[in-house]
Amino acid sequence: MKTICLYFEIHQIVHLRRYRFFEIGADHYYYDDYANEQGINEVAERSYIPALKTLIGMAKDNKGAFKVALSISGVALEQLEIHAPAVIELLHELNATGCCEFLCEPYSHGLSSLVNEDCFREEVLRMRRKIKDYFGKEPVVFRNSSLIYTDEIGNIVASLGFKGMLAEGAKHMLGWKSPHYLYHCAENPDLKLLLRDFKLSDDISLRFSNSEWSEYPLFADRYIGWIADFPENEQVINIFMELSALGIAQPLSSNILEFLKALPACAKEKGITFSTPSEIISKLKSVDLVDVPYPVSWTDEERDISPWLGNVMQREAFNKLYSVAERVYLCDDHRIKQDWDYLQANDNFRYMTTKATGIHVDRGIYDSPYDAFTNYMNILGDFISRVDGLYPVDMDNEELGALLTTIRNQGGELVQLTDEVNKLQLELKKSNETTAKPKKTVRKVSSTAKKKTSKSDEE
Repeated sequence: MKTICLYFEIHQIVHLRRYRFFEIGADHYYYDDYANEQGINEVAERSYIPALKTLIGMAKDNKGAFKVALSISGVALEQLEIHAPAVIELLHELNATGCCEFLCEPYSHGLSSLVNEDCFREEVLRMRRKIKDYFGKEPVVFRNSSLIYTDEIGNIVASLGFKGMLAEGAKHMLGWKSPHYLYHCAENPDLKLLLRDFKLSDDISLRFSNSEWSEYPLFADRYIGWIADFPENEQVINIFMELSALGIAQPLSSNILEFLKALPACAKEKGITFSTPSEIISKLKSVDLVDVPYPVSWTDEERDISPWLGNVMQREAFNKLYSVAERVYLCDDHRIKQDWDYLQANDNFRYMTTKATGIHVDRGIYDSPYDAFTNYMNILGDFISRVDGLYPVDMDNEELGALLTTIRNQGGELVQLTDEVNKLQLELKKSNETTAKPKKTVRKVSSTAKKKTSKSDEE
């Protein structure tokens, strides 16, 4: 039986303001508050709120037959908390239906998985805790920023305790294989991989309202018919996209939400179900490994990392940012940590792309990729000077490495001591319970003896 795994991602960048060279060292605030508030409210009203209400209605109307998965970046969650709490309320309502699984992704929506394992691990674990605090369940499936994946990244994700991971079903990665099966990581068979069907996903997220598209207008019964026509043994159809596709990329006037609402009924007629990622990896067996030595993503025709690191400017900014990664990892300054999250977001590097993709690239406040690079490097210059103020440049790598080792060892010792304290507290509790029971018996005996003694005295 075929099953559809429907997944949406929520991410919104924190917009940087115009930051001039002469402000370096004088002003440490880098953000356009007006643009951030306006941007998050616009996407909430035009996309997130109507889309989430639709998903909630689908979950309730189909009484458990409809399932969906979502992930949300930490930087987006912070903005929603401040500017659009109504979206947070709807996410909780969707969670309460029991038909939604929340996945984990890097807190910053950045590219740390490509360059610094310690930073990557830290922000993934931080996001996992946040998701558990919000929605009451620790995520077991991971989704990297822009679906970036390699065998090495998969191995790291598996070591963090995740059972599954989403990835792009890129042609150059799969070759003759189909994305409609469950696969596993080449370096760690315990990590199962769900591969995106980019055609079916892009039919909704990119082409749905395009009147020049050969399949326009697309109706739910025809879409489900395409899925039903796949070979019988191709059981997993992974449809992954950004939630903003519903309302922003594809306007509500295109009837995109009506199309979405009709999918469960049409699927039921064809004997097709909906499943969450964790349900799929628990019920199905992997058919084969997928060998991915070089990074793949879900962006642009090449499905690689060139949208963020394809030119000299992007690589220069990227390398400059992560040159202070170890120092940021050491510090406990809240402002620096927060700025680090916002500056890592891969949208900052996307603005600098010079690729001719044929698809419009929203560059925000920037006139050109060179403008984006100049502004980002001005901000980065000030940020790095603040980090160097905490950990001077003359601290060599050996000294910094020794400090990092000490901190890691102390962290390990703290975990061990915490476990020992918990164990001793449990033993003390059991001991107190055991000691308390005879006392109750003694009291009863004493009370009975007292009554007998009183009666004997009366006689």
